[in-house]
Amino acid sequence: MKDSLKAGLDFNTTKLVAKERTIGFMGEDLRVYATPFMVQDTEHACRDFMLEHLDDGEDSVGARVEIDHLGPTLVGQSVTFEGKVVEVDGPRVMFEVEISDEIDTVGRVKHTRFVVEKSRQGGRLEKKKARLEEAGVKREL
Repeated sequence: MKDSLKAGLDFNTTKLVAKERTIGFMGEDLRVYATPFMVQDTEHACRDFMLEHLDDGEDSVGARVEIDHLGPTLVGQSVTFEGKVVEVDGPRVMFEVEISDEIDTVGRVKHTRFVVEKSRQGGRLEKKKARLEEAGVKREL
């Protein structure tokens, strides 16, 4: 991780709320931005920001998301993620993100990510695969 990743840095990014990012269980007229997509979009926004501050062979993984989905956003609106790094402690990076559409604040998120070395992460996954095989657990692919 580069020295440039520090508490106090901020970023913003905008995403369009397309129909596939909404809930549909209440019918077409009541489609709004779905909370799981708000979580996913927050993670992607934070990861994309972090990539600028990581060394070759590094990436980040999400470890915790605390979200307040405060209001609806309609299909076709845009949401803006205004994020701030609030703490960097070794490989752990903590963010606070406010999410707004064109009219309202629609979400607030606290998100924790960890910087990982991709080669080391691959080794951890290989060990997990071996443990699954030893336990006789079959995976669906």
